[in-house]
Amino acid sequence: MPYPFVPYPFGMTIPSDRTALRRIPEKGVYEREVIDGILDEALYCHLGFIYEGAPFVIPTIHARHGDTVFVHGSAGSRMLTHLRKGFEACLTVTILDGLVLARSVFEHSMNYRSVMVLGPAHEVTDRDEKMVALEAVSDHVAPGRWRDARGPTAVEFDKTRVIAMSLDEASAKVSIGPPEDNEEDYALDVWAGVIPVGLVPGGLVPDPRLSPGIEPPHELTDYADPSGNFRSRQS
Repeated sequence: MPYPFVPYPFGMTIPSDRTALRRIPEKGVYEREVIDGILDEALYCHLGFIYEGAPFVIPTIHARHGDTVFVHGSAGSRMLTHLRKGFEACLTVTILDGLVLARSVFEHSMNYRSVMVLGPAHEVTDRDEKMVALEAVSDHVAPGRWRDARGPTAVEFDKTRVIAMSLDEASAKVSIGPPEDNEEDYALDVWAGVIPVGLVPGGLVPDPRLSPGIEPPHELTDYADPSGNFRSRQS
């Protein structure tokens, strides 16, 4: 039975029959603020599609710009050449926040934030929109990089393909908190709790051929700051 379409507050996506969570529905989140935040924080996505009758799931870089998610790659990419024709795709991101260790093996879990985006993909052919997409992808990986590095030449621009997906059909799933054991298991002499897990950048490693006197911009030094400022631009 299709998921009922009901009015949702402004800023919240309406779950479709495909994006509405069935298992543990209380973990489902449909607010765009949450969906956007997870997409913006995740450094890469997985893009799933059907090609010649077989399923493929490819890891790739993405960037959100407004109500659209962009991915890019070589114009010769099989994935992008296929998706440019408007085929359906599934784009997912997952941020692992912790390992949840319960008193029973059955109740072990993970804390995470994830997003699933469904719908047809299409190629970005407008040159101005394509340039916006490329800038978004560049700055998503490293803030300010589009400004500091050399931009694409005409040949490089033409060799790059950009695919877009709308966020009209998207949902998030968020799992947080301590383990949830069966009541009788709380008396067991077994340690239980959460092992926090996160992506932490290391110190900057200069290119051996870097010209003397070139210092990294503050966006990159902040990016690698071990005090917890990693990707703080997304907050």
